[in-house]
Amino acid sequence: NSKLRHVEKDVLIPQIMRERAKELCSEKVQAFTKCCQETGLLMVVKCRQENSALKDCLVGYYSDPLFYEECKTEYLKQREEYRATGIKKKRQKLTSNV
Repeated sequence: NSKLRHVEKDVLIPQIMRERAKELCSEKVQAFTKCCQETGLLMVVKCRQENSALKDCLVGYYSDPLFYEECKTEYLKQREEYRATGIKKKRQKLTSNV
């Protein structure tokens, strides 16, 4: 059964989209983060270009219907596995070297 509840359409699938988009835009995330760390309080002014590039990258994915369908398919696969096994799959987080 692939019928989606409101919370799945409006919360859970967009959450997967955000996580995947961040991974796919990781270069721009890193450039913006680096700029902010180096600039301090002036980051609002000095990091506009990096912020704009990051936003453009993320919004490009958020507004792509094919990307939404990919993430929906991924979500449905996870939901099916959970229903079959009762084991919730943890999303792999990007971790920095500690």
